Amino acid sequence: MTNGKAPLLQVKDLQTYFYSPAGVVKAVDGVSFDLGEGETLGLVGESGCGKSVTALSIMRLIPDPPGRIVGGQVLFNGEDILRIEESKMREVRGSAIAMIFQEPMTSLNPVLTIERQLTEPLELHMKMTRQQASKRSGELLEIVGIPDPEARLKGYPHQMSGGQRQRVMIAMAMSCNPKILIADEATTALDVTIQAQILELMKELTVSFGTSLIIITHNLGVVARYADRVNVMYAGKIREMGHAVDIYGEPRHPYTAGLLQSVPRLDVATSARLAPIRGEIPNLMKLPEGCAFRDRCDWAVERCATDDPPLQVVGKEHTSACWEHARVELKKRVSA
Repeated sequence: MTNGKAPLLQVKDLQTYFYSPAGVVKAVDGVSFDLGEGETLGLVGESGCGKSVTALSIMRLIPDPPGRIVGGQVLFNGEDILRIEESKMREVRGSAIAMIFQEPMTSLNPVLTIERQLTEPLELHMKMTRQQASKRSGELLEIVGIPDPEARLKGYPHQMSGGQRQRVMIAMAMSCNPKILIADEATTALDVTIQAQILELMKELTVSFGTSLIIITHNLGVVARYADRVNVMYAGKIREMGHAVDIYGEPRHPYTAGLLQSVPRLDVATSARLAPIRGEIPNLMKLPEGCAFRDRCDWAVERCATDDPPLQVVGKEHTSACWEHARVELKKRVSA
C-alpha cells in the first residue's frame, strides 16, 4: 500500500532468464517491488545487475530467444500484464506505460520525420486524425523545450543534437499521457548540463501529468535529487529497498554503502580518497553459493558462504538482504 492506496504497479517475484549454449543467465531472479501513483522510484546498481532487464520485462520487450520471462507477475491496476494477449499489451505500451531508452539515435527511425514519429502513437492510441496529431506534435515539442517546433517537425533525427533527440523521446513517451514512465539511463549519453535539464524536464512533466516515474541509473546523485524511494540491485536481485533519505543516510547493505562511498561529495575534503568496491560483479551463470556479494564484502561472515539472505525489515519501510545489516555503516573517508 502507498499513501493508503493500492500500488499502481506491483512486480512480484519476477524472473527473467537468458539461455545460451554456455549456460543460463539469471538476469532478474525474484524481483519484487511496488510503485505508487505519482511516485518516483529509483532503480540503481552497477552495469549488469538487472536494472534494464527488469524494465524490459515490465514492458514485455525481452527478445525471445534467447530471453524468457519464466516466472512472477507484473500487476498494473491489478491486472497481470504478463498474461494478457500481445494485442492488448501493445495498447498498454505507450498509452499506459511508456519507456525512454538510453540512446535516442537507436530508438528514433532515421528515415522518418520527427512529425511522423510523433503523430503515429497519437493516431494509434489517442485515435486522432492526422491533422489533430500534427497540431499536438507541435505542442509537445514546445512543452519539452525545443525551439521553433514547426520547423523541427519536418526534420530528421540526425539533424538534431543529442539533447534535442532525447527531448523528442520524452515528447513521444508523454504524448499519450501514460500512467507510468520508465526512464532507462535516459541521460547517460548527454553532457552534465544537458543531463540536468532533461531530468528536471522529466520530473516537471510527471508532476504536471500525475505520472509515476521509474528512474533506472547508476548515478546516485540523480536518485538522491529526484527519487522518493530507492531499490538497489545486485546480481539480478534487489538487495536494499527504502525511502531515499534512509538509503542515503543509513544504508543497511554493504553494497549500498560501497556505492555511496565511491561517489565524490561536495561536503568532503577534496584531498579525501574515494573508497571503490573491490573486485568485480560475479558471473551470473556461475553465481557462488550464499550471498552473491560475499567476495567483495567487508562484513562477510561464515553464514554468508552458505545462505543467501532474504530482504529483512531494518526500519520503517526499509529492508535489506544482509545477515549483518546491523553492523553496516558508512565509513568515514580518510584524507590523503
